Amino acid sequence: MRRRPLPPVREEPNSKTWKKWCENDFIVYLLVACVGALSYANSTDGQFVHDDIPAIVSNSDVTGSGNVLSVFRNDFWGTPMSDTKSHKSYRPLTTLSFRLNYKLCGISPWWWHVCNVALHAACCALVARTGAHVARLQRPFAALAALLFAVHPIHTEAVAGVVGRADVLACLFFLSSILLYHGSSSRPRMYSSIVLAALSMLAKETGLTALLFNVAFDLYRCWSPLQRPSSAVKWRWKYEGACGRMIRALAALTLLAGARLALLQGSLPAFSPQDNPPAFHPSFSVRLMTFCYLAAFNWWLLLCPWSLSHDWQMGSIPLVTSAWDPRNLLTCAALITFSTLAYRCLMDIEPQRHIPAVAGLMLLVIPYLPASNLLVTVGFVVAERVLYIPSVGFTLLTVYGIQLLWRRSKRRKLLMACVAVLVVAGVSRTHMRNRDWRTRETLLRADLSVLPHNAKLHYNFANFLKDMEQQDSAVKHYKEALKLWPSYASAHNNLGTLVLASGKAEHYFLQALKYNRDHVNAHYNLAKLYRKKNRVQESLRMLERCIALEPRFVQAYLELLHLTPEEEKRGILDKLLELEPRNWEHYVLYGDWYRGRGLVSTSLKYYSSAMRLSFSTRDGSPRGEVISLRAACVALRTLGQYARMLQLLIRWHGVRGGGQPASRRLLAAQVWRLRNELAEKAALYARPRHQDTATTSTCLHHSKLEISPDIYLNELKEDSIIKDNKIHDVSTQSGTKTHQEMTEMSKNKLGNSCQNTRQFSKKSVSLSAQYKPTHNKSEIGHKQKSCRLHKKKKMKNPEAFPPFASEHLIKTY
Repeated sequence: MRRRPLPPVREEPNSKTWKKWCENDFIVYLLVACVGALSYANSTDGQFVHDDIPAIVSNSDVTGSGNVLSVFRNDFWGTPMSDTKSHKSYRPLTTLSFRLNYKLCGISPWWWHVCNVALHAACCALVARTGAHVARLQRPFAALAALLFAVHPIHTEAVAGVVGRADVLACLFFLSSILLYHGSSSRPRMYSSIVLAALSMLAKETGLTALLFNVAFDLYRCWSPLQRPSSAVKWRWKYEGACGRMIRALAALTLLAGARLALLQGSLPAFSPQDNPPAFHPSFSVRLMTFCYLAAFNWWLLLCPWSLSHDWQMGSIPLVTSAWDPRNLLTCAALITFSTLAYRCLMDIEPQRHIPAVAGLMLLVIPYLPASNLLVTVGFVVAERVLYIPSVGFTLLTVYGIQLLWRRSKRRKLLMACVAVLVVAGVSRTHMRNRDWRTRETLLRADLSVLPHNAKLHYNFANFLKDMEQQDSAVKHYKEALKLWPSYASAHNNLGTLVLASGKAEHYFLQALKYNRDHVNAHYNLAKLYRKKNRVQESLRMLERCIALEPRFVQAYLELLHLTPEEEKRGILDKLLELEPRNWEHYVLYGDWYRGRGLVSTSLKYYSSAMRLSFSTRDGSPRGEVISLRAACVALRTLGQYARMLQLLIRWHGVRGGGQPASRRLLAAQVWRLRNELAEKAALYARPRHQDTATTSTCLHHSKLEISPDIYLNELKEDSIIKDNKIHDVSTQSGTKTHQEMTEMSKNKLGNSCQNTRQFSKKSVSLSAQYKPTHNKSEIGHKQKSCRLHKKKKMKNPEAFPPFASEHLIKTY
């Protein structure tokens, strides 16, 4: 059973000149792809802005710190789908494309934008083919439809914003699916179409509507009236295989929709009145009028894309609360237009003379249904990026109208001039809008000029000014956001962080908790404020509440360390390592805790782990390298392992070297090593170790030359105390002796002690000729012998042994 064949495309006699360059499809596709790429070429200089930061830069699924399988367990923003705070946006195919981008070119924004532009160019070529083979436009007009799609300014958020790749990628698979489905009746092509529709759904949820469009358009092509002699019209199926094909497509649609609902894991995404105010209004009539107006407003953005913004939330579009609201006129105009088109499509079922209008209307309405808030509640009121696929239907309808005018109009040059102006205007507006998307500042300033009454834009711009350390301007925009939306909890919280010096911070933090009792950052900031004010119990209560709301809030655990006794910190440190096992700072904190308790050898293990993490390319940090290296060197010095410390510093100096050439670094390391070796040998010779008089040695051993300064000073003190005691005893026993006799006795004893000392020194060590020290006075011509008593005053405060590593080097880094 076959489908009803599409009527042939009727070419106009005057279109022969167009057919010369339209005969080759490849040339047409290449042309429109190049126009689409050139229209967005100036967007490649842009940075990561808006949603690019949380979805790409801060997303562990993209940067590769997480497992590849986690991409299929987490949502688009890296939050597990089982988490109640997840947005439930399941787009693993887009996340995998981001991960591939990161593996190939790192975090350089240029390559990411180039990839978006290339995908947009591919979509432009598919629009040209869809217009010719599915919508049955004449080939020149199908190329014109693709040209208008390529330069439409509504696509700037989807193409210039890297996160918009989800919509572009979904459109690519969406168009491929309908081209395969309606290109042939064979089963392999139909199953391939189902697979492509599933891939479109994995790129973005709206891609699932490809199967719905395939079934609806197939229904339109296969339904026909049967005229009986009794002039009664009855409708029947022309069973030519269409029924079985549509049943398979509907079964696939049901299975994919069920699988997508199962991924919600029993909980719907949580949205707030700030995200979508009409969805939370208690009146059904207000919700209905507002949502209908939002649909008409989206249609107006496609028709006249001049006032564009990346964020239409929080007061950008006030609610339609009355039937006499003038905005209802736009709703009525849009409703009349679409009703007329729908009626025309129904009346065209039998002759099927307006297939482009039917295909365009279906492509305009069906992909927009999931974002219309009429079936399910979404987290926005207006989003330009969701109009990327519906704009295909809009361009098909527009160009079909131009095709009808071309047939009937006698002033075709004027029509061509109008079309040229339309294309040039689209290119100009797209280039202007691309410049707005280059940086975070330009985007916010441009959108604030369009929507000055948007509280969220003021809040985001204040956040930018805060990051740029323009505190006064940031406070001004925070207050403006609160003026437009008094219950904006995040604005209260962020404003409190800027007025800490004025003493009003606690008021703003409490206001944030008043409007949002589950605001995690407000609890955390209050805990920090109470700790600084010595209100320990209140600070602990806030931290406990903070951890209860967000069990994986690392900063709260770090703050809790300041309030926990030393004996109880181990549990918190273990929790930090569990939450972030790749964070070098937590290992340094654990090592400091062990070193504070006297377990230096155990702390060294944690310092070594911190060094491994900080020196790795994935989790590396220049600051972490220096801090962990210094902590490890201090631990080695405490343990007395100077050789290991020296080796560690030399390796670090050789690897990093402060930006010096490699030869210069190696030479500095050799000089450093030689200097320390010479200092060690000099210390060995300068401080000989005393041995027993009965033992002699014929060879030099390092253990016989070592003596610490502390032992040497203690021996000097003990000798002096013993001599003073003996003199005192003699004076008490013979109190009748004269002073002269006492002096003679002390001189004799001192002379004997000097002789004993000389004998002890001679017998202690036997040096070979090559190791004889030159500081021995007996070998350089001096007759007078020296003894320890004579050097007592000179060595009263001997110099400390020079360290093996420079202290200033460790402290500098």
